[in-house]
Amino acid sequence: MKLNPQQQQAVHYLGGPLFVLAGAGSGKTRVITEKIAYMITQAGYLPHTVAAITFTNKAAKEMQERIGRMLNKKQTRGLTVCTFHSLGMKMLREDAEYAGLKKNFSILDAADSAKIIGEIVQTAGREQIFHARHQISLWKNDLKTPDQALSEAQNDWERQTALAYAAYQTTLQHYQAVDFDDLIRLPTLLLRDNSALRHKWQLRLRYLLVDECQDTNTCQYALMRLLTGAEGMFTAVGDDDQSIYAWRGANMENLRLLQTDYPQLKIIKLEQNYRSTARILKIANQVIQNNPKLFPKTLWSQLGQGEPVKVVACQSEQHEAEWVVSQIVKQKLVGGDKTAYADFAILYRGNHQARAFEEALRAARVPYRISGGQSFFDKAEIKDVLAYIRLIANPEDDPAFLRAVTTPKRGIGDTTLGKLNDYAKRCGCSLFEAARSMKALEDIGGKSRDSLIQFMHLMQHCRQRAPHDAADGIMQDLLTEIGYEAHLLNGEEGKAGEIKWRNVQDLCDWIGRKSREDGKTLLETAQTLALMTLLEGRDDEETDAVKMSTLHASKGLEYPFVFLVGCEEGLFPHADSVEAGNLEEERRLMYVGITRAKRQLTLTHCIKRKRAGSWQFPEPSRFIDEMPQEDLKILGRKGGEPVVSKEEGKSRLSEMRALLAAKKQAEG
Repeated sequence: MKLNPQQQQAVHYLGGPLFVLAGAGSGKTRVITEKIAYMITQAGYLPHTVAAITFTNKAAKEMQERIGRMLNKKQTRGLTVCTFHSLGMKMLREDAEYAGLKKNFSILDAADSAKIIGEIVQTAGREQIFHARHQISLWKNDLKTPDQALSEAQNDWERQTALAYAAYQTTLQHYQAVDFDDLIRLPTLLLRDNSALRHKWQLRLRYLLVDECQDTNTCQYALMRLLTGAEGMFTAVGDDDQSIYAWRGANMENLRLLQTDYPQLKIIKLEQNYRSTARILKIANQVIQNNPKLFPKTLWSQLGQGEPVKVVACQSEQHEAEWVVSQIVKQKLVGGDKTAYADFAILYRGNHQARAFEEALRAARVPYRISGGQSFFDKAEIKDVLAYIRLIANPEDDPAFLRAVTTPKRGIGDTTLGKLNDYAKRCGCSLFEAARSMKALEDIGGKSRDSLIQFMHLMQHCRQRAPHDAADGIMQDLLTEIGYEAHLLNGEEGKAGEIKWRNVQDLCDWIGRKSREDGKTLLETAQTLALMTLLEGRDDEETDAVKMSTLHASKGLEYPFVFLVGCEEGLFPHADSVEAGNLEEERRLMYVGITRAKRQLTLTHCIKRKRAGSWQFPEPSRFIDEMPQEDLKILGRKGGEPVVSKEEGKSRLSEMRALLAAKKQAEG
C-alpha cells in the first residue's frame, strides 16, 4: 500500500528536528521503518550512524523484522534498533570506567532491588518496599541525586526514603551493579558532565528516531537531547492523547518542551486511521475532545461507517463476564473459520477484574491468555541459572553469589553465610572474595567448608573458561556439575520438573545461539541477558486464544472485536485518579481502549458490583455520557433494549457451547 501524503512527507523530511504527531492506527511504525530505509538507500546515511529507539523489546523486534524485509544485511549492518535501556547498556558497557564500574557490571532485576531496599529500610512488608522502590525510581528518572531528594523531601517518609536511596546507591556501587533506571540515568549523566564523551556519541549517532515520545521521562528526554545536540537531527513520533504512563514517570510535558527546545521543530500530523471504522473513531474523537489539546487532531478512516458501539448494562460482575463470553462464543459460531479466538480482546482497568472472566471462559471451554503473565526471566529456574552467569561475569555481585551458592542446596546455610558476611563487612570485600579467603574459611565447619571450597573451585574454573570457550558449552558443563536437572526433577511432582528443565535448556540454547550470532563471550552476553525478554510468550504468540489485558498493557495492539468492561464510576475512571486530579489521564486511557477496536466495540458496566464484601450500585462511567449518543446502541438500561437475564444467559451459553462442540466434532 502506498504511503499517504503526510506519511511521505514525514519519511522524506531530513531538514532538522521533526515531530510526527501519529494518531492511533495511523501507521507510525511504517513511517519509521520506511524513513530508515530511505535514509540508508537514498539520503546517504551509513547504517551505523542511525538509531531507532523504542520502549519495548517487542516493538524493537517488530521494527527489525520490517526493516529486514526492506533492506539486505549489508545495508543494515551496524544499524541500531533497540529500547532506551538497551542503548543505555551499550553506552555504559563502553564507558563503564567513567561511571566507576567494571565492564562486566551486573544488572539487578526488580526482585534484587526490592531485597536490597527491604534490608536498608528494615522491613519485609511488600507494600512498604514497593512504595520506597517506586519513589527511588521516580527520583532517578527525574535525574535527582539522593542529596537533592533529601533537600526536597516534603515529609518524614520522603526523608527516610531519600536516606534509603543514598544507602541503596552505595550498595549498588559495592556490588559493581546497576538497576534498570541506572541504565539510562548513568549514560545521561556521563554525556551531561563529560564533553568528550558527548562529542563521541554525537558523532557516532548522527540521526535518532524516537518512538512513543509522549512516554519519555525526564531522564530519557535529556538523553535524547544530549545525543542529538543543538542541530537536533531526529524524528520524534508520539501522540499526546495516548500518554497513559504518568504513574511510572512519563512526562507529557516533554512534547511541549520539544517546541521550546527546538524552535525550528517541524510538525507533521498523521490523522488517517487504518485500523478502525468511522463510528469507532467518531466516539474516540469526541471523548478526547474533553481534554485540553497540546496538538489538535481528528482521526478519520476510509474503512466505512461500521456498526453502532454497544453499551451494555449487566446485573453483576458475574453476569457481565457470562454475557461477554456468550457474545464471543456466538460470534465465533457465526464467523466460523473466518473468526479466530485471537480476534477477541477483553480489556479492563484493573487486574482484579480478570477473575470473573477467567471463570466464565473456562466454563465455556474458550481458550484465553492473560497479558502480563509471568515473564520467562522471572521463573525461579531461570533466575537460578542467571545468578551463576552473573557471578561468573561479576564476582562483586553479592545477590548473585547468595542465590548461586544456595541453589541447589549444598549444605551451606545461614550460619555459614552469616560468617562470610561478617568477614566481608570487616574487610570491605565481596562475599565471593570472602569465600576465597583462608582466614574466613577457618571459622566455618567441616562439611560447609568443603562444599564452599568445591563451589569456589567450580566458579573459578568457569571464570577462566568464560573469556574464550563457547557460552552454551560452559553452561551445560556447569549444570551437569551442580546436578541441576536432578535438583529440578526431584523437587517437583509430575511434569512440572520436566517443564522447568526444558525452560533451562531453552535458555542455554538461546545463550549459545545469541553469543555465536553476536560474536560475544559468555561475559559479554551476561549483560544482554538481563534485558532480553524475547522468549516471553514464545508459545503463546502462536495460540488461538481470547486476549485478556489491562488497558495499559493493550496499548499498541488491535483486535477486530473489543469488549471494554467495567465502565463505571469509581472503577473507570478510577476513584483514586479522580481524587488525585488525574481525570485527563483516565480519559486518555479510555481513548486508548476505544482505538484498539477494528470492527466491533462493546462497553459494559454493572448495575451492582460487590466491593469489599458489600454490594455497590455504581453509576455508568462519565465517559459514556461524553460519547455521541446517536452512535451508541444501549442495552439493559432504562430506555434501552433489554439484555438477557443471568439465567437466560447461562442457558444460551450452554446451548452455544454445545453447538460449537458439535461443530468441532463434525469438522474433526
